[in-house]
Amino acid sequence: MDPRTRPYRSVLYIPGSKPRALDKARNLPVDAVIFDLEDAVSVEEKENARDTLAAALAEGGYGARVRIVRINGLDTQWGRADAEAAAKMDCDAILLPKVSSSADLDVLAEITGDKPLWAMMETPRGMLNAAEIAAHPKLQGMVMGTNDLAKELHTRFRADRLPMMAGLGLCLLAAKAEGKIIVDGVYNAFKDDEGLKVECDQGRDMGFDGKTLIHPAQVDVTNTAFAPSEAEIDLARRQIAAFEEVEASGQGVAVVDGKIVENLHVATAREILAKADAIAAISA
Repeated sequence: MDPRTRPYRSVLYIPGSKPRALDKARNLPVDAVIFDLEDAVSVEEKENARDTLAAALAEGGYGARVRIVRINGLDTQWGRADAEAAAKMDCDAILLPKVSSSADLDVLAEITGDKPLWAMMETPRGMLNAAEIAAHPKLQGMVMGTNDLAKELHTRFRADRLPMMAGLGLCLLAAKAEGKIIVDGVYNAFKDDEGLKVECDQGRDMGFDGKTLIHPAQVDVTNTAFAPSEAEIDLARRQIAAFEEVEASGQGVAVVDGKIVENLHVATAREILAKADAIAAISA
């Protein structure tokens, strides 16, 4: 599936140490799962979590969901063993926390070989080096770690996330420039659907491909927010039809709802329809 249209609306963190949660993830309507060996796993469970997760992935059953394994940092006592184990797991990518430069990904790639890599963007230095990180040849996607970023920046909580806009924007620009996937950070109040929707809409309007989640209760709101709406699909179809009609006749300019339709609008319209089709396909 084309990475530009492959859905990443909902990306749910699942503890790699908990068999029950690993099993539940097989039936959740999420587009991707981050199987976590880092923050969601206690120190006492770090060693056993690798085997637990490897067994669950080997068993399969995750369907079209993208399977991403987040390891511990390579500067920790568990990081290298995590990377070596993840390289052998039946997963689609490996996610490295607190990436500060492309050199961090070079070190990981030496261990994991051909596995696609993802980068957690959660430090000020990572924000400043976002362009070189996004350009790494093995990088497939970026994940905003907004909780850690807020801690590093010593910001106060604001619903509009103004203190983090510079960092979010730098990472978005970098990802889009290199054609990489980028998903927004988590919304911590998992029972606050209204607040979640506001933040999802903000992220979608900014250009994020989806959002990371900490609880299954957040999936429906997020999937809806990051999917093309019926109105967007209808407009896309009408724009394509109007443009093709004018192109075939060789006369005039395509106009839909009083607005001129150009090549760039048609390209966007085709992407919207392709994404809608992809969502329908993985939801079947």
